[in-house]
Amino acid sequence: MTTRTQDVYTHGHHESVLRSHRWRTAENSAGYLLPALAPGQRLLDVGCGPGTVTVDLAARVAPGEVVGVDRSAAVLAVATEHAAEKGATNARFQVGDAYALEFEDDSFDVVHAHQVLQHLTDPVAALREMKRVTRPGGVVAVRDADYAGMTWYPAHPGLDEWQELYHEVTAANGAEADAGRRLLSWVRQAGFDAAGIAPGAGVWCYATPEDRTWWATLWADRCVTSDFAVQAMDHRLADEVALELLAEAWREWGTSPDGWFMVPHGEVLARA
Repeated sequence: MTTRTQDVYTHGHHESVLRSHRWRTAENSAGYLLPALAPGQRLLDVGCGPGTVTVDLAARVAPGEVVGVDRSAAVLAVATEHAAEKGATNARFQVGDAYALEFEDDSFDVVHAHQVLQHLTDPVAALREMKRVTRPGGVVAVRDADYAGMTWYPAHPGLDEWQELYHEVTAANGAEADAGRRLLSWVRQAGFDAAGIAPGAGVWCYATPEDRTWWATLWADRCVTSDFAVQAMDHRLADEVALELLAEAWREWGTSPDGWFMVPHGEVLARA
């Protein structure tokens, strides 16, 4: 019997993290999946977080059922409240494990996971489990950022240090920060038929004054208050002074009228 290393969620669920997650919509985070959706489909959202994308997807497949799973009961309470506010009566949420989904084989038409595989110690095992619960001919959709591919202007040595530290923390957690470029490989290893795999890419870009300030402030806060900061110190990769300097670097970059930041993502649709 193989013993799997305990997964650690690098970001945690601090308000500075949920602020980012609540910004996400089906349009800005799952646009590659939308053409594959149709009313009446049953959809599973793995690692659904606060449920903003989940609820948007529920509107696309209504009256089909949507189930969101996450390992955090606290964040699922936020998702349930959001669904109620939006009147998404076809969406429900439950605690779940990406490696051991509590559903029968061939239970869903669509299984979706956004920014999940990058945090797992065994993403291929999770993909196999997603494939198991997807009906033949159904689709598994995965999207993950690629931290080494993130690009910004103007250059700032503090952001270079942030990017390096982020890789060090995720590596210490047994996770893969550069998941985006690896999705195709992972999907192939999970046993999906190559003829049914459609790989691609998408981006987020923060360049307007409002978006730039939001993104910079968000990461400045995360550098000192989120689980990322806690883990950086627990792994002895940074101390409070170093983390505060990173936060200040983000704040400085965010004041530049020329500031531009791009987050690349790998995207894969795979037929089960």
